[in-house]
Parts: sequence; structure tokens; C-alpha cells
Amino acid sequence: MKILIVFYSTYGHVYEMAKAVAEGAEQIDGTEVDIRQVPETLSDDVLEKMGAVEAKKAFSHVPVCMVEELEKADAIIFGTPTRFGNMCGQMRQFLDATGQLWVNGSLIGKVGSVFVSTATQHGGQESTILSFHTTLLHHGLLVAGLPYAFQGQMRIDEVTGGSPYGASTIAGGDGARMPSENELDGARFQGKHVAKITAKLAG
Repeated sequence: MKILIVFYSTYGHVYEMAKAVAEGAEQIDGTEVDIRQVPETLSDDVLEKMGAVEAKKAFSHVPVCMVEELEKADAIIFGTPTRFGNMCGQMRQFLDATGQLWVNGSLIGKVGSVFVSTATQHGGQESTILSFHTTLLHHGLLVAGLPYAFQGQMRIDEVTGGSPYGASTIAGGDGARMPSENELDGARFQGKHVAKITAKLAG
């Protein structure tokens, strides 16, 4: 059973969540997890001005995802930062290259799931995931979220991401806040949840 985690990260927040998703998925016996990042579309000059060059070195070893890898997976979990309430442009461009997979119905019946990062508490945590689901549904993926069995999303004693649509983290306006342990727990739960569903479908 192969689970593919496909992410884009600017400053490392989504990458940290991706690693936690992988940890959760790997708790289910027989699960093979691969982590991939989508191609960068910004120039080095722009990334330098954004202060992202140093941060991106932490995951520069992660291979860039090839579109063909999607059809070889039994489940695909996508991670993206939010851009104005939607997925980032890098992820959109990657998905826009999957037209042939759509024509062939290559992703129909696979499990799909999404996790995100936003700068602020209400900066598109839910809208980004829900709008991402549209693409998954067009491809025929079976959408999995983050059920309330993960009760960490009910917490009100601290600022935290997480909704029934998927795990999420709040980076802060300056990006200084990395995912909290509760947010990482949500990501682990989601990874394990997707792996459980995938195993049932495979069985």
C-alpha cells in the first residue's frame, strides 16, 4: 500500500506538517510512504527577497514530484500554504499538469486528503482545503478529512489549527510560529486515518 505526500512549502511549516502526516501513515502495517515537493515556480531572486532561500534548504533533499507518481499511489495527501484563501500557485500549476491523468481516469477510487498552513487563525484554513477538494473530486478521488475523533481540534485553551476538513497550522504574520504539538498530532492523525481507509479499500 503506497501513500504519496505531495507538498509545497516556502518557509518549512508545511514540510513539518508533511513529516508528521507521514509518521501517522506509517503506523499502519504495510504502508509505504513517499514525500515529494512540487516544482518551485519563483525565481531565486524573488525567493531571496522573501527570505525563503535559507528555510528551503531544510527540505531541498526532498525529490520533486513527477505527475506520473500520482497514479502509482493508492492514496495522495496534499499539503499547501494558503494564498488568499486558495492553494498556492505552485501547487495549482502542478495540478494543472495532470490533465492526462484526468482523461485516463487514473486517479479514480484513490483516497485524497489535504492539509494546510496559513499566516493567521482565520486566513483561509478551511476555504483552502474545501476549494482544493474540488480538484480531487474532478479526478474521482475519495476525499478524507480529519474526523472529530481527533479531539485536539476542539481545544480552546490555545490557538491551534485543525478542522474536520484537514489538519492545519498557523504560521503567524512573520512566519515565526512553527507547528505546535497539537497541530502536528492532528497531522499524524490524518495520515493514520487516510492509511486506515486505504487499507480497507485495498482489502
